[in-house]
Amino acid sequence: MYGFSRFYKYPLPLLLLSLWLVAVFLLSDQPAHSQHAAISNKEKYQSTFLAKTIMPSTLTENVRKTVLENGLTVLIKEVHTAPVVTVQVWYKVGSRNEEPGVNGIAHQLEHMMFKGTKNRPIQFGRLFSALGSDSNAFTSYDQTAYYGTVERNKLKALLVLEADRMQNSQIEPEQLANEKRVVISELQGYENSPEYRLNRAVMQAVFPNHAYGLPVGGTKADVEKFEVEQVQKYYRNFYSPDNAVLVIVGDFQTANTLETIKEVFGKLAKNSAESKASLNTQHSTLPTLSTQHGLNAPLTARAKPQLSANSTPIVLREPGVGRLLQAVYPLPDANQPDVPALDVMDYILTEGRNSRLYQVLVESGLASEVTASVTSLRESGWYEVLVTAGSKQDLKKIDSVLSSAIANVTEKGVTPEEVERAKTQLTADVILSNRDITSQAMRLGNDETTAGDYRYTDRYLAAVRLVKPTDVVAVINKYLTKEARIAGFFEPTQKRITGVGDKPDSAQTTDNFSPGVPVLPSEVAKYLPPVDLARDAIARVLPQELKLPNGMRILLLPDNSTPTVTLSGHIQAGTEFDPENKAGLAAFVADNLLNGTKSKDVLTIAKVLAERGVSLNFQTYREGVHIEGDSLAEDLPIILEILADVVKNSTFPVKELELHRQQTLTDLQLELDEPSEVARRIFVQSIYPKKHPLHTFPTEESLQQIQRQDVIDFKAKHYRPDTTVLALVGDFDLDIVRSLIKNEFGDWEVSGQAPTLKYPTVSMPEKIVSVNPVLSGKTQAVTYMGYTGINRYDPRFHAALVLNQILGGDTLSSRLGAEVRDRQGLSYGIYSSFQAGKNAGTFVIEMQTSPGDSTKAIASTRQILQQIHQQGVTALEVETAKRTLISNYNVSLANPEELTDRILMNEVYGLDKGELHSFTDKIQKVTLTQVNQAARELLHPDKIVVVTAGPSVLTEKSIR
Repeated sequence: MYGFSRFYKYPLPLLLLSLWLVAVFLLSDQPAHSQHAAISNKEKYQSTFLAKTIMPSTLTENVRKTVLENGLTVLIKEVHTAPVVTVQVWYKVGSRNEEPGVNGIAHQLEHMMFKGTKNRPIQFGRLFSALGSDSNAFTSYDQTAYYGTVERNKLKALLVLEADRMQNSQIEPEQLANEKRVVISELQGYENSPEYRLNRAVMQAVFPNHAYGLPVGGTKADVEKFEVEQVQKYYRNFYSPDNAVLVIVGDFQTANTLETIKEVFGKLAKNSAESKASLNTQHSTLPTLSTQHGLNAPLTARAKPQLSANSTPIVLREPGVGRLLQAVYPLPDANQPDVPALDVMDYILTEGRNSRLYQVLVESGLASEVTASVTSLRESGWYEVLVTAGSKQDLKKIDSVLSSAIANVTEKGVTPEEVERAKTQLTADVILSNRDITSQAMRLGNDETTAGDYRYTDRYLAAVRLVKPTDVVAVINKYLTKEARIAGFFEPTQKRITGVGDKPDSAQTTDNFSPGVPVLPSEVAKYLPPVDLARDAIARVLPQELKLPNGMRILLLPDNSTPTVTLSGHIQAGTEFDPENKAGLAAFVADNLLNGTKSKDVLTIAKVLAERGVSLNFQTYREGVHIEGDSLAEDLPIILEILADVVKNSTFPVKELELHRQQTLTDLQLELDEPSEVARRIFVQSIYPKKHPLHTFPTEESLQQIQRQDVIDFKAKHYRPDTTVLALVGDFDLDIVRSLIKNEFGDWEVSGQAPTLKYPTVSMPEKIVSVNPVLSGKTQAVTYMGYTGINRYDPRFHAALVLNQILGGDTLSSRLGAEVRDRQGLSYGIYSSFQAGKNAGTFVIEMQTSPGDSTKAIASTRQILQQIHQQGVTALEVETAKRTLISNYNVSLANPEELTDRILMNEVYGLDKGELHSFTDKIQKVTLTQVNQAARELLHPDKIVVVTAGPSVLTEKSIR
């Protein structure tokens, strides 16, 4: 729910999707006439876009900036692609304003901002949920942000709520005590990760006298000591209009919205002189800041935090698995002129198969993964490289190769081709990340609060276009010296997993717990700001279907709101088809599709598509392989061509398969060091018996059993056009795209019948089944509770969605969230869901807790299940849940990726084409009687599997 922001890979202003950029341009293995036809269509398609603007002249040309008399900065941008709007409030305060002893207070205050105000003494998460707002918050180094996206008729309501908690939030002792437990649970979750602990140690060494060296979320020792007066003072000092930026993006009229903003926020008082003085002296170790901004500001324009460098690596020897190397190089702040060249450098070093560090570390087998990011903040920055060592590889050797590779770049330089490819990727990333209104507002808020100028991204992109090879070498020479960096090694001392037995214990819980009285929806309604109840008519445009003679189905929905295309696909080749002794085979196939075809090797594919800035990924899950692709509109022919080539002509080279096997084995070790993954595996295997398609998970033994011929045979058997569905949403011409698809996929042959599976019926457990796998050295526990559930075609499906929204659909507004998380403070996050697919899925409740709180949280959860099972829910709860589900659904359709996935899965499930819009009608028709019947039939608190993975303390506090 809550958390703090870290911007990996991409520059400061961007919250971008991670892109795996792979592509190809020509089908050289096709017959001459077929190849000619395909090229002709591509030329025709691309010529359509020659007159179009591929990217706006500026990304902020429609933004209007206003500063109210009380100092509130307002950024608004009209985007009329869908009847939705996002409202975000960014406060110019983060962990940068802290010091040892009060580390984490900004993050703690972020949590408290949901606890209610003097005017509305109610959990704000319930108010946001009642509005159907997709709301959340995060704390970062330079800012704390709160955001919500809703249907446009809720705009004023969101403004009223944000203005209320800007100055009227209540911070009470009991609430703080509970929320401190929640924050500590969150921090313990981070502590479970060796990467987090290593990064914390390295950052403290890099910034020994500056708050950038402190963990953003804080430390348990500091959080435990927070007093109400401290948090209240921090709130008074930093939460005021003159220290905030209000960002609104979406479907509204600027003039009217500005008047509403002035009406709602204009009456708020700015900080007092006393508070301002406290704000300015809050962090005594901060340097004096210059008022100069801009990418061309001289390096000496502002004082830098004191940095530290040490040639001797920091070594953490702790329980765990997997060796890690982290190297951090200090960099300048966001407004310095070297930042664009540094980002280009990062892409050349670590983005994709052709990148320099991937070649020397991963292709050689020394490492299973290498990632990196440039972080550019208000007062400083850093370049962070993280290497996950290959099995039995020495970190010192990896470190030596890493240093040599960087030195080699400075000696031999980089090619113009590498630089241009990196610049293309950066530009494509900006465009593709800017398609939904929430992301657009995030970029504006980030730019204004961190760089001091909402137009930062425009200037940044202009500077990126000017980067030359000599600039890249210059910044490497300047910043990536071995003397300037701090390196850290994580050396595991032992395997963590102990006490995981094959047979779970069965026991009946005897805890006596009485949940608090649920918050009545009438109470929520009393505090909701008024909204226009008249819903906006959603455009009922349906996708058009194309079905090829070979059985392949394609859904097409033109949308010219942005010059991009989103592709989503499904192939019926999921893990359910894994042989028991070769579990992991389905994923092996999908993960290696891009590693070579009959006409192109892996590096050719990676290089050509990286040059076009196209992403294409394959992800295996239970019932299929999910395809994800994004590109600029002009590059749609490329994404279709590479997809067709790999599903038809992949060759699975031996070298790439063996490299992937070693990476997968390393990944498996790391996964089995995570309580969430251990809990999930044992939970599923405790529900589904052996021989069931869901019981099997990859093991070291099963992965070693997989041979190249197994991969080839699985691909030939399960990758078929008649079990493949594609959905495309974006800026394209229907006739041209139909022609492209026929040319690329029309010759994909099919023979025989598609493989099918029949899932056996699984009975409920006779009593409570309790399993407690122990992972030594962990600080937080993760619990999975549940049993077998329903499929997508169950007549109770829509009623189950409403029931689940009431039970655990939201970690703040649901019964479980309100009681276990909010009132008792036992869990950082608790959710429930019915995972319904073509076959019967699983009903599951997930939560993370401090080890000592697990037993009470489990007992509380079971009692709430019992309460709803026996007593049902109320009519007001049902109506509130329905409004929330409908609003959230409408908001989701404004996001091109969610819209494309929804179109895809409706087709995969064989639902009517009108389901895209009739879904909300079906939710609206759900009755109280149907929900309570579903509660009686689908909730079984005394027949439930409970798996808690975590520290050894749990062995003493297991359910008995």
